[in-house]
Amino acid sequence: MLAPKKVKWRKQQKGRMTGLSKGATNVAFGEYGLQALSCGFVTSRQIEAARIAISRHVKRGGKLYIRIFPDKPISKKPAETRMGHGKGNPEEWVAVVRPGRVMYELDGVDEKLAREAFQLAEHKLSVQTRFLAREGLL
Repeated sequence: MLAPKKVKWRKQQKGRMTGLSKGATNVAFGEYGLQALSCGFVTSRQIEAARIAISRHVKRGGKLYIRIFPDKPISKKPAETRMGHGKGNPEEWVAVVRPGRVMYELDGVDEKLAREAFQLAEHKLSVQTRFLAREGLL
């Protein structure tokens, strides 16, 4: 699973997910991309599951770029714990994804194969997505 090697603070506050993505809204590295249409937390497990689905479908052909990284810790309190006693321990890492963010890019495969691979990856993610192509390809 993806996780930061070292962080300055162990626990973070939730924050807000309003607005659009600040950057990474265009296909930059590959020919085709998978762009988020809604806000959400994408866990490191979801990122990995989508990566495996894409790479298996294209039979490890082409080049896959992952443009999100889970750098936010999410803490959880144990089940059936009474209120109080502070914040829970960090359990998982998530990437904050806002609308417009390009999460995955593929290069070196044809459009039909890329579209099918991203369709499989979409089922693994917790945000709505759409297929993108680099300017001038479609």
